[in-house]
Amino acid sequence: MDVTPTSSEPVLLPEPKRLGALARLAPEPMKVVLNWGRRYSLWVFNFGLACCAIEFIAASMARHDFIRLGVIPFAPGPRQADLMVVSGTVTDKMAPAVKRLYEQMPEPKYVISFGACSNCGGPYWDSYSVTKGVDQIIPVDVYVPGCPPRPEALLQGILKLQEKIARESLGERYGSGTARPSAAALQSGLVQPPTPEGDAR
Repeated sequence: MDVTPTSSEPVLLPEPKRLGALARLAPEPMKVVLNWGRRYSLWVFNFGLACCAIEFIAASMARHDFIRLGVIPFAPGPRQADLMVVSGTVTDKMAPAVKRLYEQMPEPKYVISFGACSNCGGPYWDSYSVTKGVDQIIPVDVYVPGCPPRPEALLQGILKLQEKIARESLGERYGSGTARPSAAALQSGLVQPPTPEGDAR
């Protein structure tokens, strides 16, 4: 019997040898270890803009103590922070500063929008000077509702973010098919810096 394949039949090559049946799961333990470390060592850069910042401070004090969840408050600056908590009313004048500090944070970085004003403008949503949510300028991972939200709500938001980090795949986050917006897509066009007179731009 002739087993020579014809030109119309595909040639099947032998499957390359693997280290074992569980070789496809080899990256999984590393992903678990990395996510575990990032999940319980979140350095927080608090961007307190209004009354919700008082609730953030209450969550970091002894009664609620979010340090027990692995959250280290008050990072020295954005370059040492993993998590930005935007608490309070984001105005159009403050929006470029929020965006600039977010861009200075190293990857992987996360954002919690804390309070109704940060989420959508809150009771000031129809004001000419209020940004209609911080997600117009930076990507947000967890929204915490309330006006003002309780410190327990921030603790719940932190737990939700930690669950998200635990499920995260570094390949999906940093791969070529990532869905994170580009820097150009994050520009909302709400506030443009003044152009000096005589500038050739």
